[in-house]
Amino acid sequence: MSQEILQKIHSALAGVSDPELHRPLPDLGMVESVSFKDGSAHIKILLTISGCPMRDRLSADINAAVSKVAGVTEIKLDFGVMNEAQRENVKKLLRNGKEKFIPFAQPDSLTRTIGIASGKGGVGKSSVTVNLARALVLRGFSVGILDADVYGHSIPRLLGIEGRRPTAIDQTFIPVEIDGIKVVSIEMFKPERSDPVAYRGPLLHRVLEQLLSDAYWGDLDFLLLDLPPGTGDIAISLGQLIPTSEIIIVTTPQIAAAEVAERAGRIAHQLKQQISGVVENMSPYISETGEEIALFGSGGGQETVERLSRLVGADIPLLAQIPFQIDIRQSGDNGTSIFELDEENPAVRAFFSIADALAVRKRSLLGVRLGLST
Repeated sequence: MSQEILQKIHSALAGVSDPELHRPLPDLGMVESVSFKDGSAHIKILLTISGCPMRDRLSADINAAVSKVAGVTEIKLDFGVMNEAQRENVKKLLRNGKEKFIPFAQPDSLTRTIGIASGKGGVGKSSVTVNLARALVLRGFSVGILDADVYGHSIPRLLGIEGRRPTAIDQTFIPVEIDGIKVVSIEMFKPERSDPVAYRGPLLHRVLEQLLSDAYWGDLDFLLLDLPPGTGDIAISLGQLIPTSEIIIVTTPQIAAAEVAERAGRIAHQLKQQISGVVENMSPYISETGEEIALFGSGGGQETVERLSRLVGADIPLLAQIPFQIDIRQSGDNGTSIFELDEENPAVRAFFSIADALAVRKRSLLGVRLGLST
């Protein structure tokens, strides 16, 4: 009887996944021992690192699973820490036995990597990145954000995760997760948030490569990169490191901004990246009196689309015109979501329209390994 209950406990543990790695505990080698006697189950779990931030969550999940086993009246849970060899096995498992590599650059990757770019700063590129990620998650997709704006990183503030740091397993780290979005930012690795980042060209390429390869992103449908404004090192490195990456250009309605935005599209075209569309941010909005107010003019998004369409010789879509709304600014400052607003809100509808347009995969999956088992 005890042996039968012991097997059921092991089965229950197989249904518990690590909260950060999203793999079953036995697969990760985290279950060191299980014993059962007189209704008491004694379980020892090995954490990947000392002081694991998810220890309480893990303890709750294990207790919830094992308590459902008939015959178990008491659960004694002990925690230890993996040794170096055990952690190395975990890293090999996460990388499928391969050496360090960028998963999104592999031929069989199903993740769509999209850089959110702009010709100049101040057009709301980071806000577009965050709100597009939220819209995609609400549409049921698995999404990650890499804050690649090394000098002007603002993603942690916009998502309300300032001060949170990734869990590190030696040279591998686990992105911070918030509302279903996995997030990595250079800010998370600085001693203080206020510290400036003063990197020169060659080092910027290395930083981007490390953030892409050292993080365990898991299975993503979309990885959004908030790129620095302009046509500098990071934009070029993205095209080199992930040749299949796409670009979305963000501009404002101002014609002068559209002329600058075209340059970001040109560098993407030179790198043979697909330009997936243009987003016009801070577009005219309707006041309470019903008057259309165009603080930044009009026509910039359409002008950018026409210029880039002529450049690539194909139609580039204007994905959305996002109205200038105080709600977007307030949600960013507070780290909250604009999707808590009415679904009929014009900005909410605009971001959902971008997500729905991106949900249609234009690249064929013919010949791509889907990783399915029977």
